[in-house]
Formats: sequence, C-alpha cells, structure tokens
Amino acid sequence: MHELALTEGILSIVSSEQKKSAFARVLEIDLCIGEYSGVIPSCIEEFFPLVAKETAAEGARLVMKTVKAEFECADCGFHGTPEKHAACCPVCGSTAIRMTAGREFYVENLIVD
Repeated sequence: MHELALTEGILSIVSSEQKKSAFARVLEIDLCIGEYSGVIPSCIEEFFPLVAKETAAEGARLVMKTVKAEFECADCGFHGTPEKHAACCPVCGSTAIRMTAGREFYVENLIVD
C-alpha cells in the first residue's frame, strides 16, 4: 500500500520541521487530500500510530480535509465541479477539460507544543 509510504512521508515532514523549530511534540497534523488523489484516508489513520510511535508526533490528532475536484474547460472557460464521473464539460459538452484541483495530498498545518 502506498499509504504506508505517504504516512512515513508525513513523519519525515514532522521531523524536518522539528529540526527547524525545536518543538517538543505535535498535537495535530492537518492534511489536505484531494478526492481524486488515490489516497485512502482510513489507511493513513491506521498506519499513523505505528509510524509515529516514539516520535514527536506520537499521539497527534490527524485532521483530514477533502479537496473537491475542480475542472476547467479549454473550449468555453467553465471552471467548477461537474457531475461525478462526467468526462465532459457540463456547459458545452467538450472533452477538452483538465483537472485544476482534486489530486492534492499535503500537510497543511502542524499544531505543536
């Protein structure tokens, strides 16, 4: 599962920030996860306690925010969220659409002590 590697990446970010800021522990980690990122939040939640054990993030609360998918149409300029699984622009029917949001996965904020 790639979620294990992603969870380890979260802890790598925590470690890097701890070296810069010298905090004792992390109370909360805020994550942004795009709805089309392929990341399964429940797997991150499951792996996190194992990966965080004996680190500054042990016991930290994970807060996961879903980033909705947004698309832009190259033909008519539509920008927004079409119906799920639609492969065309809801305004003009063009297939010249590109995703502008919804694939994200990043640490947005750390609350530390």
